[in-house]
Amino acid sequence: MLSSHIASSSCSGLRLGSTSCLKLKARKGCVHRRCGSGLLPVQSRLQGRSFRLPNAKRGVPPHNSLGTAIKNFKWQDLQSSWISSNRELLSHDFPRNFSVLGSQDTYSTSMDFNEGSYRTEFNYPSSSDSHFLEGLMPKKGIEAIQFLEEHPEYDGRGITVAIFDSGVDPAAAGLQVTTDGKPKVIDVLDCTGSGDVDTSTIVTADEDGFITGASGARLQINKEWINPTGEWRVGSKLAFSLFTGTLINRLKGERKKKWDEKQREALTEALRQLTEFDKKHLKPTEPALKKAREDLQNRVDFIQKQSDSYEDNGPVIDAVVWHDGNLWRAALDTQDMEEESGLGKLADCTPLTNYRMERKYGVFTRMDACTYVLNIFDDGNVLSIVTDCSPHGTHVAGITAAHHPEEPLLNGVAPGAQIVSCKIGDTRLGSMEMGTGLVRALIAVVETKCDLINMSYGEPTSMPNYGRFIQLAEEVVNKHGVIFVSSAGNNGPSLTTVGAPGGTSSSILSVGAYVTPSMAASAHSLVETPTEGVQYTWSSRGPTADGDIGVTLSALGGAVAPVPKWTLQPRMLMNGTSMSSPCACGGIALVLSALKAEGRKISPHVVRKALENTAAPVHDVPEETLTIGRGLLQVDRAYKYLQTCEELPPVHYTVEVGRGPNTGVTFRGVYLREAYDCRQASEWNITVKPQFPEDADNLNQVVPFEERVKLESGNLSWLKCPEYLLLTNNGRSFNIVVDPTGLKDGLHYAEVVGVDSEAPWRGPLFRIPVTICKPLELKTSPPVASFSNLSFVPGAIERRFISVPEGTTWAEATLKMAGFDTPRRFYVNAVQLVPKQRPFVWSSFVNFQSPSSKSFAFPLIGGVTMELTIAQFWSSGNGSHIPATADVEIEYHSLLGVNNEVLIKGSEGTARVDVKAALGSETLAPSATLKKVRVAYRPVEAKVAPLSALRDKLTDGRQINALTLTYKFSLAEGGNVTPRIPILNGRMYDNEFESQFYMLCDSNKRVLSMGDVYPVGVKLSKGDYTLLLHIRFSQLHIQL
Repeated sequence: MLSSHIASSSCSGLRLGSTSCLKLKARKGCVHRRCGSGLLPVQSRLQGRSFRLPNAKRGVPPHNSLGTAIKNFKWQDLQSSWISSNRELLSHDFPRNFSVLGSQDTYSTSMDFNEGSYRTEFNYPSSSDSHFLEGLMPKKGIEAIQFLEEHPEYDGRGITVAIFDSGVDPAAAGLQVTTDGKPKVIDVLDCTGSGDVDTSTIVTADEDGFITGASGARLQINKEWINPTGEWRVGSKLAFSLFTGTLINRLKGERKKKWDEKQREALTEALRQLTEFDKKHLKPTEPALKKAREDLQNRVDFIQKQSDSYEDNGPVIDAVVWHDGNLWRAALDTQDMEEESGLGKLADCTPLTNYRMERKYGVFTRMDACTYVLNIFDDGNVLSIVTDCSPHGTHVAGITAAHHPEEPLLNGVAPGAQIVSCKIGDTRLGSMEMGTGLVRALIAVVETKCDLINMSYGEPTSMPNYGRFIQLAEEVVNKHGVIFVSSAGNNGPSLTTVGAPGGTSSSILSVGAYVTPSMAASAHSLVETPTEGVQYTWSSRGPTADGDIGVTLSALGGAVAPVPKWTLQPRMLMNGTSMSSPCACGGIALVLSALKAEGRKISPHVVRKALENTAAPVHDVPEETLTIGRGLLQVDRAYKYLQTCEELPPVHYTVEVGRGPNTGVTFRGVYLREAYDCRQASEWNITVKPQFPEDADNLNQVVPFEERVKLESGNLSWLKCPEYLLLTNNGRSFNIVVDPTGLKDGLHYAEVVGVDSEAPWRGPLFRIPVTICKPLELKTSPPVASFSNLSFVPGAIERRFISVPEGTTWAEATLKMAGFDTPRRFYVNAVQLVPKQRPFVWSSFVNFQSPSSKSFAFPLIGGVTMELTIAQFWSSGNGSHIPATADVEIEYHSLLGVNNEVLIKGSEGTARVDVKAALGSETLAPSATLKKVRVAYRPVEAKVAPLSALRDKLTDGRQINALTLTYKFSLAEGGNVTPRIPILNGRMYDNEFESQFYMLCDSNKRVLSMGDVYPVGVKLSKGDYTLLLHIRFSQLHIQL
């Protein structure tokens, strides 16, 4: 799932996913399902400006951009002219200077494409307008601006960033060239296969130069195309299968409008002919005339009925692939998509080869304005048509590395960096990620020698730091030196809401989302901005279920950044950890750019330690570490830190935590939240082991390694540890004691840190997080919990931990708000943790227009601690200085079925249901409805085969295989069918298999439904059906 929120004048309703606030699909939640508020249309300031452009052609108005809002014209036409090939500008003569009407500011630009250099100089007025633009693409809060002022050449040059996302539009604003004139986007890949076209069918042209396409259309071949073999490979694709739901809806609306016009014309003509016939033949008696009138009437009726049965499945694209003697090339026939006849012919299409070879792209039509890229695999048998499946990926790439030579304040964090787009969001699944795309993306990272990965996707997991993708990601980091950055998730503000893979994996940097006053003013257009920065309310919090911190650090979590051209706007506002992750990724790219330029070896673990130990603390409350991580990323400090420790060995430390001796179960921290854990002290075994790179010199690096470590725990009475530790290559173990018995109910956080006693300036070498959520134990009967006089200001959060009585099945809560003068918005969450299950979460958004009370009912698990979280949205009530006060009362209820499921055997007509009320008297009104029938099927066929050696072979040579299981079933009557594979469903990252994917077909082999770990129901009629289940794995010996 995607981890972001969207707001703009035209796209504020887009759905984006990762437990995020707005989601591409309600499912996996960057992991996130919240809606932002207080976001005004970004483009509302763009009206009412005029400009004078020297040397501009008459009748061609200047391109409208955000600059028009602030009297600073930014030459958008220049930027948008970089299409397909980045060298096309050689033939153009651009004005060297331009000015804005009513302004004394002059802007100059110089370009030399022959030498690969590009430079733009701007003289900006000292005004609030600059602060406005800075707030739209914020960088100051992470010291990026200060760093670039001191080191302008370390702007990301030499660094390649892989964007694991929904796809990047290479034609989008700011994504054409780097600051030193190199191509910005160097490869564009659809790792999911959602755009694949089977082009294995070979045809030859007739004597007139025509071939028959896969759709049956007669297609003319361009005579200038070189094809020594004369073999043309053909395939076809439904255009709508390549587009996002938003674009499809727009195209359907426009196509329906034109269809209605033609339908009305046809109906008018039919009625005219019928009317003229009736005038000419008042009462026809002859059979021929009666038949003629009947035909005319039937024609009218038929045309009228067409509106009722109208259905638009979209146009068909014909694809042709051939080898020109040097490269595989492909072209598309899009005549079916064009508004006017004669356009979109195959012969008029510019042939493309794999994007990385020539870096060219195409656009389907003017109506859709959708950019596409072509890649050809498997000796011409597969054509990949690459489109994005949401604006999310382009926006993320823009935050990381956009370069706007005409509007430098809107540059991404690292404008000199290059981008590799790895589409992991599957268009067939509404942009949700799947394992196939994730693994192929990791393969591409190694092949293209990327330095960084940004992944703004994720969802909850049942087992942190576990699964096939996590293993492969660790290999990419540890063996290939790639730094992996990912969003923490948007499922906050409760604890343990970080998503996988970012927030739950040791090898990945997890980034939370922070908002500054400048961002609140510029991007969110708040009437009154907060006096200081704050973590976005929805940003996910740690710790992980196994005690790790969860959030590594935080970065700026919102921006107005480029979006694909099919959105019909150059940029839009999005906010979420999807935005903070690329902000941090861009900041890290600046640091890596400096290290590369200085010829220094880059270790992802040393860089990570620098980032963690130089992050700026935002709060002095230890518990806030679970919210913001080590602090706010600071680029300049991290760079200076790395300069001072250049001679230190590239070592990182693994920490394993065990409770008691030889239990066999290890954690990454101490996490106590159940009542029985807090009633006594406990001893924990800690094992710390240094990890060297694979190419480390045993004799000169590993053998002499020795760290004299001082252990510190903050002098807390409830946390004790040894004072010193001598650490060598083989690692050491020691014990710590945690005693929560004397603590008050609530959240307590501390760390045991290991510091180099001879160089304490290095900061902690390793940390053991210790989190205690001591719950309130209820003594009353029936059990009731109440809390009074809770105070709320914007961004305030109140947490209460309650030991839910055994036998509880649901609770009823009443929230009474008072003392405020303006409307307020609150999050109310209840979270419980069960081992090896996803967090059990109930959440609600509550709006209070005035002081009042609201009640809720939500399910609970008896005997498991509940965290009740009440948070005032960060931007709610900012225009008021009066805090709101709250009183909360929670009543617990119980109705327990003795059996979890009611099973009626076929030979028996009834089934007994026993129910008990464990906490007190309850009213029961039983009723039963048989809604679902569960039928088990065995596969009728199973095949194992290796996949493509080009796209599906791991970097160490391991071949990925596929198990294809075929199931057949029949329906005697229609109904809604949901195919389920219980052992695999609901497990995306915490799965040993790489991916799963199914297709449900009817007897005519028409695909009716597709799905992966989250199966969806489909309405089927009576008939025979086939389900194909595709499971990818690397091991030949598997067992289902």
